[in-house]
Parts: sequence; C-alpha cells; structure tokens
Amino acid sequence: MAFDEKKIVEQLSDSKTQRQAFECIVRQYGESLYWKIRRIVLIHEDADDVLQNTFIKAWINLQDFRNLSKISTWLYRIAINESLDFLRKKKHLQDISVDEAASVGNMLMADEFFDGDDAQALLQEAIASLPDVQKTVFTLRYYDNMKYGEISKVLGTSEGALKASYHIAVQKVTAYLKDRQ
Repeated sequence: MAFDEKKIVEQLSDSKTQRQAFECIVRQYGESLYWKIRRIVLIHEDADDVLQNTFIKAWINLQDFRNLSKISTWLYRIAINESLDFLRKKKHLQDISVDEAASVGNMLMADEFFDGDDAQALLQEAIASLPDVQKTVFTLRYYDNMKYGEISKVLGTSEGALKASYHIAVQKVTAYLKDRQ
C-alpha cells in the first residue's frame, strides 16, 4: 500500500486512527531518519537512541504538526535537532581535534554496522572535524542531496547562510582529505 500523506494527516487528527497513522509514519520514514541521524552522530547505538527520541518527541508533539510542511520535513527537523542536542550533551564530537577526528575513522572501521571502506572512513573523519552546523549542512546536502530551500525549512536558517556554511564545509573537508593523502 502506497503512503498517502493527505490520508495520514487526516488520520493523525482522529484519536481512533492516530496510533495506526503514526505506525505508518514510523515504517515510512524510520530508515531514512536513521541514516540522517547516523551521519551526524556516527555510532549505530547512538543513532538508534536518537531515532527513538525523535519518534517519541514527534508522538508527544503531534498536536503541533500544523500541516504547513510535509511530514518528512517536520520529522527531519526533529531528528536533526535531537541529533545536535545529543552531540551537545555528549560533547563528543564538538570542535573535535585532528587526533580525535582520526580516531573516528578507526572507530567506524571497528563498528560491525559500518559498511564503508577506508576512503569512506576518512571522509567521515573529515566531516567529524567540522563544527556541528557545518557538519549538518554538509551531511544534508552531500549525502541526502537536499536542496537549500528544503534544508532551510528543516534548520530554520536562510538559504544564503546555508550556502556559505556548505561552501566553508567543503573547503575544510577538501583540506582535511588533502592533508591525509
């Protein structure tokens, strides 16, 4: 059965069908949200925790969904905010040093859920060295190929600021990769 957003939105507003509609949302967006979160927090277990928190927050705040944007945009915004909150709380990868960034690659290669190669691990090291906002913008643009307008809705930032952040992030990632060759 195809995902019918209009029907799901209607079902969300009815207490009799709300739970079933939310289950459809979880099935529809769970995997894509997981990978958005995973690219930000990097570790599988952390991504699972953040994903769970994302869906809990979405469920608790269903009444706040005003249907002014797509369900996916609303969920992505929650997921990214939860990911950034997680990083802030953990202070794990914020303003990470070059030595700590290198350990990200080693950690990923040891992670049984990581299916990339050395080049992918090196790219993740470079991304991990970015400040949180640049990391998020880079991830959404590079991996998810999101348009700046869409990222603007998710992050609540102007397109101009996003373009600047992405440009600076690309320069930093490129410099990091060149230094490691």
